[in-house]
Parts: sequence; C-alpha cells; structure tokens
Amino acid sequence: MGVLDGKVALVTGAARGQGRSHARRLAEEGADVIAIDACATPGWLSYPLASEADLAQTVKEVEAAGTGRRILARRADVRDLGAVRAALDEGVAELGGRLDIVCANAGIISQPAATWEIDLDQWRELIDVTLTGVFVTIKAAVPHMITAGNGGSITLTSSGAALISGGGFADYKAAKSGVLSLTRTLACELAEHFIRVNAICPTAVDTPMIQNETLYRSFRPDLPNPGREDVKAGFQTMNLLPIPWVDVADVSNAIVWLASDAARYITGVTLPVDAGNQHK
Repeated sequence: MGVLDGKVALVTGAARGQGRSHARRLAEEGADVIAIDACATPGWLSYPLASEADLAQTVKEVEAAGTGRRILARRADVRDLGAVRAALDEGVAELGGRLDIVCANAGIISQPAATWEIDLDQWRELIDVTLTGVFVTIKAAVPHMITAGNGGSITLTSSGAALISGGGFADYKAAKSGVLSLTRTLACELAEHFIRVNAICPTAVDTPMIQNETLYRSFRPDLPNPGREDVKAGFQTMNLLPIPWVDVADVSNAIVWLASDAARYITGVTLPVDAGNQHK
C-alpha cells in the first residue's frame, strides 16, 4: 500500500523533468493523476520545453507506476484559466469527484542578464508563466478541494534562487519570490479547510532547464563548446554539499512527504531541497 492510496493529484508542467517525476512518484504511492502541460516553447526561450510526445510518455510512466493507476493528461497552458479549469473539471469527474493534492510545478527560466538589460516582453512572459500560472492553478484547483471536503496538500514550486542574493535572473527570482508570498497567504486562508500549503525551494535540478547550451556557455564562456561535465564544478560552488545538482527524485520525494499524513500538521513552510545552497 502507498502513502497516498485513494487520493487524486494535479501536477502542472507534467510532461517532462520535475513534473513528470512528481506525477510518477505520486502514482507509485497510490495517487491518480491529472497532468497538464502547455507543450509549447516561447520563441525567445533558450531551451526547448516539453512536447506532446513528452506528455504521452508521462502517461505511460504513470500507468506503469502501479496496478490500476489512472491518469488524465491534457495540453493546457497554466496562464489560461479556461483551459486549466476544463482539464480539472474533466479529471475530477473521471477520477472520483475529489482533488487532494496540487503540485504547481510549471515554470520557465530566462537567460542570465543584468536586470536593466532584460527584455520587457520576456520579463512579462516569464512572470506570467512562473507566477501568474501558479495563481491560475490555485484559482482553478482550490474550489474542487473545498467542495470535496477532504482537506489536502498544495505544494508550490519556488526556487533556491528566491532565498539567496546574487546578480542575474531578476525576472526568475522575482517570480519565485512571489510564489513564496502566495504560499504564506494561502496557508492562512485555507487552514480552516484543513488544506495545507507549502513551498519547495530546490537548488539546481538535473533537467533540461539547466542542462542546455546557453546555460553551459554562461558558466564556461572560456570554452567554444562547453558540455555537462565542463559546468559541474561551477554548479557545485553553489552548494554546501559537494554535488553540482540534485536529481528530480530528490524533489519528488519531498513532494510526496508533504502530501502524506507524515506531514499532516505542516503548513506555511518553505522547504529547501538544496544541498545547503542557501547557506553559501
């Protein structure tokens, strides 16, 4: 038996990376899953986002995670309230009329730049996806949780970048800092419904968000074609523990714990999964 047997979870940005890992781990612990992803990449972004084929792979992995595990996967942009609501309405109806767990994971990151050099349209789109998209997810999901009356767990994905000082990525840091404020506010508002709201703040996670040519070049501008091995030392300097990045499973395990009864009285907290990143 899993620690989440009988529960239904929503995961945004579920087609790849952390989102796919969260969906799979939740399913391994007994949850059925509603998975959404935009499956589209903004033209200015320096790395490709997930595709519909990636979302289909998430479906396969969730269904293989345990006997009888169910998943409803839909293409939906977290900025589009109508699309998110439609996916949730369909998923909740199909999976037993309840919603117990929300993982607001979807987000994007920009290229390193001084704050005053960030393109205004890119700033707006990053904030819209990474902060407003969390708000839209909450706006669509919370009424289902309150109506079901089973309490529940909401985990918002922030970042270790929201906890530390340093130059660059002002748009991303601003969005992820806003997610922390949403966490604290929602924890107060939803406590009477026994819905717990927490945030996770990972250090760099081994996904395409960091494993791409643009970010490699920002770490090793001295090399003509830097690769994964060339940037490990640079990433490792960000953490107290001698590792360059954490695995997606490390973050997913924290998600599962926060959603389980083992954390039933934990709400309003910021949980770093960061190898000591915030202490550097």
